[in-house]
Amino acid sequence: MNKAWPYPPIVAHRGGGKLAPENTLAAIDTGARYGHAMVEFDAKLSRDAHIFLLHDDTLERTSNGQGIAGDLPWPQLAQLDAGGWFDAAFSQERLPLLEAVAARCRQHQLMANIEIKPTTGYEAQTGKAIALAARELWQGETAPLLSSFSTVALEAAMQAAPELPRGLLLDEWHEDWQAMTAALDCVSLHLNHHLLDAQRTAAIKQAGLRILVYTVNQPERARTLLEWGVDAICTDRIDIIGPDFRD
Repeated sequence: MNKAWPYPPIVAHRGGGKLAPENTLAAIDTGARYGHAMVEFDAKLSRDAHIFLLHDDTLERTSNGQGIAGDLPWPQLAQLDAGGWFDAAFSQERLPLLEAVAARCRQHQLMANIEIKPTTGYEAQTGKAIALAARELWQGETAPLLSSFSTVALEAAMQAAPELPRGLLLDEWHEDWQAMTAALDCVSLHLNHHLLDAQRTAAIKQAGLRILVYTVNQPERARTLLEWGVDAICTDRIDIIGPDFRD
Protein backbone atom coordinates (compact mmCIF):
# COMPACT_ATOMS: atom_id res chain seq x y z
CA MET A 1 0.00 0.00 0.00
CA ASN A 2 1.14 3.51 -0.85
CA LYS A 3 1.91 5.36 2.39
CA ALA A 4 1.43 8.80 0.82
CA TRP A 5 -0.66 11.32 2.76
CA PRO A 6 -2.43 13.71 0.37
CA TYR A 7 -5.03 14.84 2.93
CA PRO A 8 -5.56 18.37 4.30
CA PRO A 9 -5.06 19.41 7.94
CA ILE A 10 -8.77 20.12 8.55
CA VAL A 11 -11.57 17.59 7.97
CA ALA A 12 -15.30 18.33 8.23
CA HIS A 13 -16.81 15.86 10.75
CA ARG A 14 -19.78 13.86 9.43
CA GLY A 15 -19.88 16.08 6.37
CA GLY A 16 -21.03 19.43 7.70
CA GLY A 17 -20.16 19.39 11.39
CA LYS A 18 -22.88 21.00 13.49
CA LEU A 19 -24.22 23.11 10.61
CA ALA A 20 -26.26 20.40 8.85
CA PRO A 21 -27.82 17.01 9.64
CA GLU A 22 -24.90 14.60 9.93
CA ASN A 23 -24.10 12.00 7.28
CA THR A 24 -26.37 13.45 4.61
CA LEU A 25 -25.80 14.94 1.16
CA ALA A 26 -26.81 18.30 2.66
CA ALA A 27 -23.98 17.92 5.17
CA ILE A 28 -21.46 17.25 2.41
CA ASP A 29 -22.75 20.26 0.48
CA THR A 30 -22.31 22.34 3.65
CA GLY A 31 -18.72 21.19 4.14
CA ALA A 32 -17.96 22.15 0.54
CA ARG A 33 -19.74 25.50 0.88
CA TYR A 34 -17.41 26.40 3.75
CA GLY A 35 -14.45 25.64 1.52
CA HIS A 36 -13.34 22.38 3.09
CA ALA A 37 -11.26 19.97 1.01
CA MET A 38 -12.17 16.80 2.94
CA VAL A 39 -15.16 15.33 4.72
CA GLU A 40 -15.52 12.43 7.15
CA PHE A 41 -18.64 10.27 7.25
CA ASP A 42 -19.89 6.93 8.60
CA ALA A 43 -20.98 4.01 6.42
CA LYS A 44 -22.73 0.70 7.11
CA LEU A 45 -24.75 -2.05 5.41
CA SER A 46 -28.50 -2.45 5.11
CA ARG A 47 -30.00 -5.93 5.50
CA ASP A 48 -29.88 -6.34 1.70
CA ALA A 49 -26.23 -5.19 1.53
CA HIS A 50 -26.65 -1.61 0.32
CA ILE A 51 -24.00 0.75 1.72
CA PHE A 52 -25.44 3.91 3.24
CA LEU A 53 -24.47 6.63 5.71
CA LEU A 54 -25.44 6.45 9.39
CA HIS A 55 -23.42 6.77 12.59
CA ASP A 56 -25.44 4.84 15.15
CA ASP A 57 -26.53 1.20 15.07
CA THR A 58 -30.05 2.50 15.61
CA LEU A 59 -32.15 4.99 13.69
CA GLU A 60 -33.83 7.03 16.41
CA ARG A 61 -31.28 9.79 17.02
CA THR A 62 -30.82 10.99 13.43
CA SER A 63 -33.99 9.96 11.60
CA ASN A 64 -37.70 9.32 12.07
CA GLY A 65 -37.07 5.57 11.89
CA GLN A 66 -36.89 3.05 14.69
CA GLY A 67 -34.76 0.05 15.52
CA ILE A 68 -31.50 -1.29 14.18
CA ALA A 69 -30.79 0.13 10.73
CA GLY A 70 -28.86 -2.93 9.58
CA ASP A 71 -31.93 -5.10 10.16
CA LEU A 72 -33.93 -3.18 7.54
CA PRO A 73 -33.84 -3.43 3.73
CA TRP A 74 -32.78 -0.41 1.70
CA PRO A 75 -36.24 0.35 0.20
CA GLN A 76 -37.52 0.88 3.75
CA LEU A 77 -34.49 2.90 4.87
CA ALA A 78 -34.69 5.07 1.74
CA GLN A 79 -38.09 6.42 2.83
CA LEU A 80 -36.88 7.83 6.15
CA ASP A 81 -36.49 11.53 6.98
CA ALA A 82 -32.83 11.94 7.95
CA GLY A 83 -32.87 15.73 8.34
CA GLY A 84 -35.98 16.86 10.18
CA TRP A 85 -34.47 15.99 13.58
CA PHE A 86 -31.89 18.71 12.91
CA ASP A 87 -34.20 21.35 11.44
CA ALA A 88 -37.52 21.31 9.60
CA ALA A 89 -35.75 22.91 6.63
CA PHE A 90 -33.95 19.58 6.10
CA SER A 91 -37.03 17.32 6.39
CA GLN A 92 -36.67 16.15 2.78
CA GLU A 93 -33.15 14.85 3.43
CA ARG A 94 -32.75 11.08 3.10
CA LEU A 95 -30.16 8.55 4.20
CA PRO A 96 -27.71 8.60 1.28
CA LEU A 97 -26.17 5.63 -0.47
CA LEU A 98 -22.37 5.59 -0.64
CA GLU A 99 -22.66 5.79 -4.42
CA ALA A 100 -24.48 9.14 -4.16
CA VAL A 101 -21.95 10.39 -1.62
CA ALA A 102 -19.05 9.51 -3.91
CA ALA A 103 -20.71 11.41 -6.76
CA ARG A 104 -21.23 14.45 -4.54
CA CYS A 105 -17.62 14.33 -3.36
CA ARG A 106 -16.50 14.20 -6.98
CA GLN A 107 -18.77 17.12 -7.84
CA HIS A 108 -17.29 19.25 -5.05
CA GLN A 109 -13.74 17.84 -5.49
CA LEU A 110 -13.76 16.67 -1.87
CA MET A 111 -11.49 14.04 -0.40
CA ALA A 112 -13.11 11.52 1.93
CA ASN A 113 -12.48 9.70 5.20
CA ILE A 114 -14.92 6.79 5.25
CA GLU A 115 -15.44 5.49 8.75
CA ILE A 116 -16.54 1.85 8.52
CA LYS A 117 -19.31 1.69 11.12
CA PRO A 118 -20.57 -1.89 11.12
CA THR A 119 -23.81 -2.99 12.69
CA THR A 120 -22.79 -5.12 15.67
CA GLY A 121 -22.02 -8.63 14.44
CA TYR A 122 -21.42 -7.66 10.80
CA GLU A 123 -17.89 -6.28 11.07
CA ALA A 124 -16.13 -8.43 8.45
CA GLN A 125 -18.89 -8.23 5.85
CA THR A 126 -19.10 -4.46 6.24
CA GLY A 127 -15.35 -3.89 6.02
CA LYS A 128 -15.07 -5.97 2.86
CA ALA A 129 -18.09 -4.44 1.14
CA ILE A 130 -17.11 -0.84 1.86
CA ALA A 131 -13.50 -1.34 0.77
CA LEU A 132 -14.54 -2.90 -2.54
CA ALA A 133 -17.13 -0.18 -3.17
CA ALA A 134 -14.68 2.58 -2.24
CA ARG A 135 -12.10 1.20 -4.67
CA GLU A 136 -14.63 1.35 -7.50
CA LEU A 137 -16.44 4.59 -6.62
CA TRP A 138 -13.30 6.68 -6.04
CA GLN A 139 -11.42 5.34 -9.08
CA GLY A 140 -9.34 8.12 -10.60
CA GLU A 141 -9.76 10.31 -7.49
CA THR A 142 -7.64 10.70 -4.36
CA ALA A 143 -8.01 7.40 -2.53
CA PRO A 144 -10.47 7.62 0.36
CA LEU A 145 -8.99 7.07 3.80
CA LEU A 146 -10.74 4.10 5.43
CA SER A 147 -10.98 4.06 9.23
CA SER A 148 -12.74 2.05 11.91
CA PHE A 149 -12.80 1.23 15.61
CA SER A 150 -13.32 -2.38 14.50
CA THR A 151 -10.06 -4.22 13.85
CA VAL A 152 -12.12 -7.01 12.28
CA ALA A 153 -13.65 -4.57 9.78
CA LEU A 154 -10.27 -3.02 8.99
CA GLU A 155 -8.68 -6.42 8.47
CA ALA A 156 -11.47 -7.36 6.05
CA ALA A 157 -10.95 -4.04 4.24
CA MET A 158 -7.22 -4.74 4.03
CA GLN A 159 -7.81 -8.18 2.52
CA ALA A 160 -10.38 -6.85 0.02
CA ALA A 161 -8.59 -3.68 -1.16
CA PRO A 162 -5.07 -3.62 0.28
CA GLU A 163 -4.07 -0.55 -1.73
CA LEU A 164 -6.57 1.74 0.03
CA PRO A 165 -5.10 3.62 3.01
CA ARG A 166 -6.35 2.63 6.46
CA GLY A 167 -6.46 4.33 9.84
CA LEU A 168 -7.19 2.69 13.20
CA LEU A 169 -9.61 4.58 15.43
CA LEU A 170 -9.05 4.52 19.20
CA ASP A 171 -11.16 6.21 21.85
CA GLU A 172 -8.96 4.89 24.67
CA TRP A 173 -5.17 4.74 24.80
CA HIS A 174 -3.65 1.34 23.98
CA GLU A 175 0.02 0.85 24.81
CA ASP A 176 0.24 -1.65 21.94
CA TRP A 177 -0.94 0.91 19.34
CA GLN A 178 2.16 0.25 17.24
CA ALA A 179 1.52 -3.50 16.98
CA MET A 180 -2.17 -2.89 16.31
CA THR A 181 -1.53 -0.48 13.44
CA ALA A 182 1.28 -2.64 12.02
CA ALA A 183 -0.97 -5.71 11.91
CA LEU A 184 -3.46 -3.75 9.78
CA ASP A 185 -0.78 -2.00 7.69
CA CYS A 186 -2.26 1.36 8.69
CA VAL A 187 -0.99 4.71 7.45
CA SER A 188 -2.56 6.54 10.37
CA LEU A 189 -3.82 6.43 13.93
CA HIS A 190 -7.12 8.26 14.56
CA LEU A 191 -7.44 9.31 18.19
CA ASN A 192 -9.74 11.11 20.55
CA HIS A 193 -7.70 14.30 20.90
CA HIS A 194 -7.87 14.12 24.70
CA LEU A 195 -5.55 11.09 24.55
CA LEU A 196 -2.69 13.08 23.07
CA ASP A 197 0.13 15.08 24.54
CA ALA A 198 3.32 16.27 22.86
CA GLN A 199 5.25 13.13 23.87
CA ARG A 200 2.69 10.66 22.55
CA THR A 201 2.37 12.67 19.35
CA ALA A 202 6.13 12.54 18.83
CA ALA A 203 6.26 8.79 19.47
CA ILE A 204 3.50 8.07 16.95
CA LYS A 205 5.16 10.25 14.33
CA GLN A 206 8.53 8.62 15.04
CA ALA A 207 6.90 5.27 14.24
CA GLY A 208 6.07 6.57 10.77
CA LEU A 209 2.34 7.00 11.30
CA ARG A 210 0.15 9.97 10.49
CA ILE A 211 -2.27 11.24 13.15
CA LEU A 212 -5.90 12.29 12.73
CA VAL A 213 -7.72 13.53 15.84
CA TYR A 214 -11.39 13.97 16.65
CA THR A 215 -13.50 15.93 17.50
CA VAL A 216 -11.71 19.25 18.02
CA ASN A 217 -14.01 22.28 18.28
CA GLN A 218 -11.80 24.82 20.06
CA PRO A 219 -9.42 26.79 17.78
CA GLU A 220 -6.73 27.04 20.46
CA ARG A 221 -6.73 23.28 20.99
CA ALA A 222 -6.58 22.73 17.23
CA ARG A 223 -3.62 25.08 16.99
CA THR A 224 -1.77 23.26 19.78
CA LEU A 225 -2.35 19.84 18.20
CA LEU A 226 -1.09 21.01 14.82
CA GLU A 227 2.00 22.51 16.48
CA TRP A 228 2.72 19.13 18.10
CA GLY A 229 2.68 17.51 14.66
CA VAL A 230 -0.87 16.19 14.31
CA ASP A 231 -1.64 15.77 10.61
CA ALA A 232 -5.42 16.21 10.53
CA ILE A 233 -8.08 17.72 12.77
CA CYS A 234 -11.66 16.46 12.46
CA THR A 235 -14.03 19.22 13.59
CA ASP A 236 -17.71 20.03 14.02
CA ARG A 237 -16.92 23.76 14.00
CA ILE A 238 -16.29 23.94 10.29
CA ASP A 239 -17.13 27.64 10.41
CA ILE A 240 -14.38 28.70 12.83
CA ILE A 241 -11.82 25.94 12.18
CA GLY A 242 -11.81 26.34 8.42
CA PRO A 243 -9.78 25.02 5.52
CA ASP A 244 -7.24 27.83 5.83
CA PHE A 245 -6.96 27.50 9.61
CA ARG A 246 -3.32 26.42 9.49
CA ASP A 247 -2.39 29.50 7.46
